Amino acid sequence: MNAEPSTAQELFDGVPYEPGAAKNDPILVADNVRRAFGGLVAVDVEHLEVQRGAITALIGPNGAGKTTFFNLLTNFDEPDTGDRLFEGNDLSGVSAYKVANLGMVRTFQLTKSLSKMTVIDNMRLGGTEQAGESFFRALLPFLWRRQEAEITERADALLERFKLSHMRDEFAGTLSGGQRKLLEMARALMVRPNIVMLDEPMAGVNPALKQSLLDHVKGLRDEGMTVLFVEHDMDMVQEISDWVVVMAEGRIIAEGPPESISSNQAVVDAYLGSHHDSALDLEAD
Repeated sequence: MNAEPSTAQELFDGVPYEPGAAKNDPILVADNVRRAFGGLVAVDVEHLEVQRGAITALIGPNGAGKTTFFNLLTNFDEPDTGDRLFEGNDLSGVSAYKVANLGMVRTFQLTKSLSKMTVIDNMRLGGTEQAGESFFRALLPFLWRRQEAEITERADALLERFKLSHMRDEFAGTLSGGQRKLLEMARALMVRPNIVMLDEPMAGVNPALKQSLLDHVKGLRDEGMTVLFVEHDMDMVQEISDWVVVMAEGRIIAEGPPESISSNQAVVDAYLGSHHDSALDLEAD
């Protein structure tokens, strides 16, 4: 007897395994997004929909345009052409920090923690719409002290969840690479996002922290958040993703659940070259 599908798998009922497939409840939609650097077209995505409440992996060979596409989706770079809609909001011309305030936050392959600030201060920076950030209000502590206390309480709760409480008052620069990944993910949650974008979350992480990060990513989905991540660690892709999008030469060439991707001929050709007949072993890759 086949096992009952998980809730996340059920979100993709009826979705065809093809590039640009329409999803049942997309939270993020990209149309005709193109970015060129001189004569090099880095991204040329005709259509992509990201399913709400699921973990979607964005994979592809080196140079496929994955991180550039990530930057375009989050407005850390502007496309030459194309539209991006998040929760129905047009992101054209919206500053990256405003995109985060809308509920779309991201992490980076190279962590962006402020090394000369303490861990707790890094977390506090993630709080949005802080009254004390106004110059004149900053001169009147009674206007922002209660909010700061609430932000600190939330930050401490997240540090506890990510097992970083013991580093609370240490400089962020003293953290290991894996701990910085955890800090960046925890800080992203200070925004209370609807979608979390992770750029190679396993890069530079030692095996001892890898499983912890995997569990945290799955925990985000279990709490109702959407996760879109770029990753080269195919063990992670196979273990936690509900849907996989494959890019090559700036285009989306395949979509589907993890088990369908390794035997997709377009994916095999992208990774191993054309005229290669055997299925792709993603775990070995």
